[in-house]
Amino acid sequence: MTNLSVNLNKIALVRNTRTNGIPSVTRAAEIVLRAGAHGITVHPRPDGRHVRPHDIDDLSAIVRTFPGTEFNIEGNPFHGLLQFVRQVSPHQCTLVPDESGAFTSDKGWDLTVDAARLAPIIAEVKSMGVRVSLFMDPNPEAMVIAQTIGADRVELYTEPFARSFGGPNSEKELARYRKAAQAAMKAGLAVNAGHDLNLQNIRSFLASVSGVSEVSIGHALIADALEFGLTDTVRKYLDAIQQSPGVA
Repeated sequence: MTNLSVNLNKIALVRNTRTNGIPSVTRAAEIVLRAGAHGITVHPRPDGRHVRPHDIDDLSAIVRTFPGTEFNIEGNPFHGLLQFVRQVSPHQCTLVPDESGAFTSDKGWDLTVDAARLAPIIAEVKSMGVRVSLFMDPNPEAMVIAQTIGADRVELYTEPFARSFGGPNSEKELARYRKAAQAAMKAGLAVNAGHDLNLQNIRSFLASVSGVSEVSIGHALIADALEFGLTDTVRKYLDAIQQSPGVA
């Protein structure tokens, strides 16, 4: 079964436009976990536009009340991410090479450049008992390096696939992800995926890229919740995942 981790950043983004705490990020976490999501993801950023430091403790406490669910904290380890990992020891830490002012994550690590400086960070995070995933482009040759420097998983950056979905290059893009996932698993890594996956394209992705352990979905899921409600939207995503050919 491919797990669903719901990214709550956009809930926090809306909340941060006012000072009354509405909508509640913690309430959203409870709703998605009760609806059957396997975990939640947050991406704290240096500018504070998404989750804030106090959210991290609150969300960690909520996840602990739902046995078997996971808390994933993602972000750039060179921009203050590790303070949050040390604070709560989440189940998973996804290291992402986004710039401090980036609009959104837009690329994976270049391990020909970044491996040496990532290795000690990965070692520190794993020493806390936290699983480490590296945000990666679908480059099969990089997967052995990711394993060599200590990563447990890779999260394939799926925005290029999402852009191509339904167009003439869709199958070509899917082949890139399939090869990367196979290379990762051959190297001993588990495979996650995320960025712009949605109800329209997720079945196609999971049907072509077998063995995905987890998908992390935020922007599209929260947008869909405006139409369907948060509980029903989570269930729609779970159904889409479960109905995808190739998902055990």
